[in-house]
Amino acid sequence: MKKIILFVFFFLSILKVIAQQDPHFTQYMTNMSVVNPAYATATPAILNLGSLYRYQWSGIKGAPKTLTLFAHAPLNEKVEGGFSLISDDIGDGAKKETNFFADFAYILKLNEKQKLSFGLKAGFSSISTNFNGFQLNSGDATTDLAFAENTNATAPNIGVGVYYFTDKYYIGISTPNFLSAEHIRTSSDEINSFGSHKMHTYLTGGYVFDINETFKLKPAAMAIFVEGAPVSVDLTANVLYNERFELGAAYRFDDSVSLLMNINVTPNLRIGYSYDYTISNLSQFNSGSHEIVLLYNLDLLGKGYDKSPRFF
Repeated sequence: MKKIILFVFFFLSILKVIAQQDPHFTQYMTNMSVVNPAYATATPAILNLGSLYRYQWSGIKGAPKTLTLFAHAPLNEKVEGGFSLISDDIGDGAKKETNFFADFAYILKLNEKQKLSFGLKAGFSSISTNFNGFQLNSGDATTDLAFAENTNATAPNIGVGVYYFTDKYYIGISTPNFLSAEHIRTSSDEINSFGSHKMHTYLTGGYVFDINETFKLKPAAMAIFVEGAPVSVDLTANVLYNERFELGAAYRFDDSVSLLMNINVTPNLRIGYSYDYTISNLSQFNSGSHEIVLLYNLDLLGKGYDKSPRFF
């Protein structure tokens, strides 16, 4: 049964169907450089480094595994630059996709507290498949022509975004992969099919409410729009204690409920973890999804990092 579920997921991932294609992130608010090239902190002389690892639907053979890396820093008062990377593996190497981008954000200072940033990603997207010995069931390797040949292709890609932010709240809209790409195309007398990567649009927002001097409430939301797929909506609420420890919960409509936590181990280093409990019809086949995130702020001038924890 697990092999059947693996095949169903893999098949829907690579053929042209009404399905979400880009990986989901439960801790999207700490992974904003990957989602939106306009994301900026406007913190002078601080290099922001981050990494997120997601293991989705643990317990299913060949379940998706996603790694993201990013780094960005202000280049001057109006420009931030850096890079972002997403590596996505489905089927234990059956399908691997990598997106690598240079990120640029131009910041307009509207007043002392409000800023508006415009962002651009420029880089490449690559996909490779390895169907050697691929099985649809417990029998022999498949003879399906859609899996007869491996694919290895790389193409340029761009992304755009807008990000409005203050010290207390933000809202952003972005399309990190602007160009649609055909991933697989096979033509013969028996089959003619292709899989194309659809453009994803992300709408994100968050706020920080001061409950008192010790506690802060941090609600956030994300909606993902894809042609031919239902809108995906995440709602999250975290409570920050003493600007060091954070605990919260999230709900992804018709998909999962989540527990999130993170801690500032040092003023510069922040570690986070989240667990998703699946509530869709896949719940009987997996034991949930896990995410680990690391954030580090490097003081380039060596003057000491004494800023409050990064809220967004």
